[in-house]
Amino acid sequence: MSNSADSPGTGATGSGPGRILRFRPVRMLTAAVFALAGLIFFTSFNTAKGTDIRQDGSLLKLSDLIQQRSRKNKELDDSNAALRGSVESHAESDDGSSKAQDRKLSGLEQGAGTRPLNGHGLTVTLNDAPPNATARLPGYPEPQPDYLVIHQQDLQAVVNALWQGGAQGIKVMDQRLISTSAVRCVGNTLILQGRVYSPPYKITAIGDPDKLQQALAASKAIQTYMVYVNVYGLGWKVTDDGTVTLPGYSGTVDLHYAKPVQ
Repeated sequence: MSNSADSPGTGATGSGPGRILRFRPVRMLTAAVFALAGLIFFTSFNTAKGTDIRQDGSLLKLSDLIQQRSRKNKELDDSNAALRGSVESHAESDDGSSKAQDRKLSGLEQGAGTRPLNGHGLTVTLNDAPPNATARLPGYPEPQPDYLVIHQQDLQAVVNALWQGGAQGIKVMDQRLISTSAVRCVGNTLILQGRVYSPPYKITAIGDPDKLQQALAASKAIQTYMVYVNVYGLGWKVTDDGTVTLPGYSGTVDLHYAKPVQ
C-alpha cells in the first residue's frame, strides 16, 4: 500500500523536503474572518477615538440642535429689534414728514403689532396634566397619553377666543403675534416664529378684561378643553394682570410661500 494517499491528520502529499503543502478551504476561511474582524475593530477604534459612541454626551442630539437654533433665533430677534429701533429713531428725526403723517404711520405700526402696546392685560396659562393622572369623575375612561398634554388646537382656541373678545394685542410666551403668526405644535413643544417652547404656555392679551373672559367662556373649543381639565387635570389658569406692556413684533414681516417648479 502506498503512503502517498491522503489521511485525515495530514495536510501534505508525500514526504521529504520536496513535498507540496495543500491548505484546506476551512483554514483559509478562518484566516479571512480574523483579518476582517481586525479591520472592523481598528475602524471602530479610529472612529470613536476612545469614546463610547452610544453614550458620548458630546454628540449633538436633534433636540439639542433645535434648542440651539431657537436660542440663536432669539438673539437675532433681539438684535433686529435694536437695529430697527435705531433706524426708526434716526428716520423720525430727519424724514421730512409732517406730524399728521407721523401719527398715521404710528397708528399703522400699532395695528401691525410692530410697536409696544400698553393696556389692561389678561393672561391664560395652559399646562400638561400630571403624568400619573387618572380619571377624576365616574363614567370617564382612564386617560390615553394624548389626553394629558396640550395640543395645538388648545392654544389656537385660546388665541382665537381672545381676538373674538376684542383683544388689541396678544403675546404668546414672550413673542407678540401679528397677522402672519402661526401657532404650531410639534410633539409636546410649541414652535412659534422660529423658536421652541415647552409647557406651561402663557398667552397674554390686552383689552377689556370682562369681554375677554366672556369670550373665553363662550368658546366651544375651550368648553371641550375644560372637560379634560376637570376629568384629567390639564392645567388652566386665568389671571388679571392689571396694566402690562406687550413687546412690539421684531421679526421679519415678509411673506414666505411655496412656488411651483418651472
